[in-house]
Amino acid sequence: MSIGVILSLAQATMGYARGAPDSFADLADQVSPAVVNITTATMVAAPTGPNLPNFPEGSPFEDFFRDLLPPGQGDGNGDQRRNRRSQALGSGFVISEDGYIVTNNHVIDGADEIEIEFFSGETLDAELVGTDPKTDIALLKVTSDEPLAFVQFGDSEAARVGDWVMAMGNPLGQGFSVSAGIVSARGRALSGTYDDYIQTDAAINRGNSGGPLFNMDGQVIGVNTAILSPNGGSIGIGFAMSSRVVTTVVEQLKEFGETRRGWLGVRIQDVTDDVAEAMGLASAAGALVTDVPEGPAAEAGIQAGDLIVKFDGREVENVRELVRQVGNTSVGKSVRVVVLRDGKTMTLNVTLARREEAENQPIPTSAPAGQPMEKEVLGLTLSPMTDDLREQLGLSGSVDGLVVRNVAEDAQAYEKGLRAGDVITEAGQQKVASVDDLEDRIDDAKDAGRNSLLLLVNRSGDPRFVALSID
Repeated sequence: MSIGVILSLAQATMGYARGAPDSFADLADQVSPAVVNITTATMVAAPTGPNLPNFPEGSPFEDFFRDLLPPGQGDGNGDQRRNRRSQALGSGFVISEDGYIVTNNHVIDGADEIEIEFFSGETLDAELVGTDPKTDIALLKVTSDEPLAFVQFGDSEAARVGDWVMAMGNPLGQGFSVSAGIVSARGRALSGTYDDYIQTDAAINRGNSGGPLFNMDGQVIGVNTAILSPNGGSIGIGFAMSSRVVTTVVEQLKEFGETRRGWLGVRIQDVTDDVAEAMGLASAAGALVTDVPEGPAAEAGIQAGDLIVKFDGREVENVRELVRQVGNTSVGKSVRVVVLRDGKTMTLNVTLARREEAENQPIPTSAPAGQPMEKEVLGLTLSPMTDDLREQLGLSGSVDGLVVRNVAEDAQAYEKGLRAGDVITEAGQQKVASVDDLEDRIDDAKDAGRNSLLLLVNRSGDPRFVALSID
């Protein structure tokens, strides 16, 4: 009887599941004309090296020694082999009838020649319009006498885990190939600042790079970019850069030939549970400002210690989300930034600069190290900053705070990563210049019923917030 109940429950549950497509054939027929194979050629200079020993023509030793030497070395008669051409294979897809093609940057990186092969067998030479190494996206252009079949981008945000998807490309140089699977996860990050990958179990292999990941409406919701594999082949863990990211990059490459991302001009960190407790926050959310170098944020009045909770009308969950929001915002746009400061919200208007230009500018640094009147607090041996220390450490006259001389290895401060040479510039989001200042901040936190104190710690110009227990 219990078995019957289990079976009936299983059958009832299955009734809610959406069945697999009967076939992907119609979808494959629909999109195939817009998917392309990409072959690149690069001239590789012949390496220099010793020539072969001289042997009589036809001697077996002649072939033996030639096989041992790498390509491009001499043939024994003083001749050098010519520079050789290196070829690479990848995939892409046409996004407009006038010949714009999207692929991965690593597919065409360094290529001297780029050839596009269409599903019909026709081939055309392509020109590089622009690349974005940060998202591994490249835009190409071909010229055709006839309008080209193309596909459109879909909304990757509408894709749900479990939705069917279809990948198409040129795996291992085998030509046009289709694989199907589901969306395994969304919002994956690999190593890039702007990563927003869709994970899929649709088979993706070498050569699929740059190819499209389709939803069931034939829209591109991702660009197949990478796989996780111990053996170099598909094991069902593939990653496609989401169309949410790709569309913005493509629009900028098409218009400018380069990316032009917004830049806020702050250093930020995520809010951990202990940092949230130290700040008296209800939840660990937002982006905590650790430093404000010269730039848009400084001009707008944003300060170190501010918690950015909303950017341009959108809630900020964490650092990664804020970085993407800012990067996707137009350069020169004035945006409203809501920050939490001293328990109160403030709205500031910031005019964004261009990130690519800012990345080439040096950022002012702050400090490490130590001298006189030492005192131990919270497992830290501290001393005030002095002119001698500033000179010794090469710091500007504006740098102030408490220099960490030593950290007890059994102290929580050591577990949190504090080390000798760090400089504590703030405690409880207030400046500290003496150990007495720090002890006052500890007393204030205890009076407020808090169990931890938020410190702003500067190490070699890299500030970060650390929460230490004061129980």
